[in-house]
Amino acid sequence: MKHNFGNALMGAVALLVLFSLSLFVVDQRQTAIVFQLGEVVSVKTEPGLYFKIPMVQNVRYFDSRILTMDSAEPERFITAEKKNVMVDSFVKWRIADVKQYYISVGGDEERARTRLMQTVNASMREEFGKRTIHEVVSGEREQIMKVLREKTDGDARKIGVEVLDVRLKRVDFPQEISGSVYSRMEAERKRVANELRATGNAESEKIRADADRQREVILADAYRDAQKIKGEGDAKATAIYASAFGRNTEFYSFYRSLEAYKQSFKNKGDVMVIDPSSAFFKYLKSSGKSGK
Repeated sequence: MKHNFGNALMGAVALLVLFSLSLFVVDQRQTAIVFQLGEVVSVKTEPGLYFKIPMVQNVRYFDSRILTMDSAEPERFITAEKKNVMVDSFVKWRIADVKQYYISVGGDEERARTRLMQTVNASMREEFGKRTIHEVVSGEREQIMKVLREKTDGDARKIGVEVLDVRLKRVDFPQEISGSVYSRMEAERKRVANELRATGNAESEKIRADADRQREVILADAYRDAQKIKGEGDAKATAIYASAFGRNTEFYSFYRSLEAYKQSFKNKGDVMVIDPSSAFFKYLKSSGKSGK
């Protein structure tokens, strides 16, 4: 009885082990290829739990996430002007057809990276050779990256890989010529700055001259208007004096004489030497007679 129980337990354990060997899990970050005696029998692209034939079939997993291939050192390329530039770039890629990927590069990620790098470098040499430094650095940079992505993706599809993006992180001159280039750039910027300053000074002088001219015109107009108003006031005052004089000449003469007396004897120390019979004392004399 015990012997039968032991055999049953061993059988159950064997079945359990066999069942566990029949199961495999595909993570959502992975794709899997099921091999049978070295031949591909199925490809699992969806995450989940799957079955296989133990001891006959085996499974190999591949990363389905977006991967980055970044150049370790900047690469040297030649432009249409036969000038050297140093380019730092990176590539975003992922496995699109895992079966083709396995057949083409044996599922070796390093071999796939080498193939992609060769394609990217060849495309860069071709595109940079068509363009000037200005076009490469700023003028057509976006267009270059678009062409590189399309060309690289077209070649990468042959090995089951999809290229999502090719980016130029930095385009610079080699170290040996950077100093002279920056010096020329600095000289050019100084020349432009001097031109702008000269233009600004000319405009400033023009504005000042126009302001001075307007100031003179305003002052002349103001003086003219002031003289006109003053003349009108003097004319009105004269007319008033004339009207008053015409109404009562004797009173007007008397009033003017009083004003003259007031101004002549304004201070105690004032001295006037004049003939007493002068017309200046006419109203003083009359006042004296009236007082009598």
